[in-house]
Amino acid sequence: MALFVIHRTSMALRFTLVAVCLALATPGFAQERIPVVTTTTVLRSLVETVGGARVTATSLVPASLDAEEYQAKPQDLLRLRGARILVRIGLDYDAWLDRLLSQAGNRAVARGGPGYVDASFGIATLDVRGMSVGPGDGHPHGNGNPHYWLDPKNAEIMTATIAAALTQADPDHAADYEANRAAFVARLQAKLAEWETRLVTLRTTPLVAYHNSWPYFARRFRLDFVAFIEAKPGIPPSASHLSEIMRTMRARGVRLVVREPHEPQRDVAFVAGKAGASVVTLATAVGTLPRTDDYIALFDVNIDALTAAAR
Repeated sequence: MALFVIHRTSMALRFTLVAVCLALATPGFAQERIPVVTTTTVLRSLVETVGGARVTATSLVPASLDAEEYQAKPQDLLRLRGARILVRIGLDYDAWLDRLLSQAGNRAVARGGPGYVDASFGIATLDVRGMSVGPGDGHPHGNGNPHYWLDPKNAEIMTATIAAALTQADPDHAADYEANRAAFVARLQAKLAEWETRLVTLRTTPLVAYHNSWPYFARRFRLDFVAFIEAKPGIPPSASHLSEIMRTMRARGVRLVVREPHEPQRDVAFVAGKAGASVVTLATAVGTLPRTDDYIALFDVNIDALTAAAR
């Protein structure tokens, strides 16, 4: 009799496991979390902030790589084919994505598809100028400088765009997405006041950067980047350009040179050493530096580094 009870219990457990496996295999269960692909870790962070437990977000570009120079991997195609929503930076920052989208063949996230999201929508861009870009001309910034997420105020617009896309894909949870976004914006506004206060002392401090990533950050916090070590975005400096940079640094009394973790150290160290300046490493992507685990932490770490270097 005891053996019979054990057998029945074992059978019941087996049927329960089979039922769970079948549920996991059904399309409705598998799609409970919306699969979202982003081009950068910053966008992934914002999607996770707005989407919460309703999304599974993946960034194509690892935090350690330059998204403007990214070389797509075979697994990126698989990610795009399984995505319901794609979020990109736009403004030619992730121009490599267009070819990848055509290869993926996922109409939902193709340009013009219901899941295609350009996060630059509604952003007032800086440095817009007419220009043609050919071989050897570097990064195409002609449609406007694409580093708009480095003005934290722009995250209010970006998260609104993301929330709208999630609501379209999942209208039953629209209130959740809006509540998540509202909580983020409230926290961001409080942090923005803190960051502005902390950076007041740097408003009269001239800065040099390797790459022209900082106009939105500079406008928001009233900082003065007087020169860039690259002659053009994405083009290493010539000897004559480096000499010009050093003359500018001496004339303006530049004491801080900004570089991103993926940028070459040699030229930055050279001009800083010649001008008696310090090098400060700032992150433009979530996860690039320690403690930059989300969008707000990115600014906390950068502002900590800037204020410490300026003492």
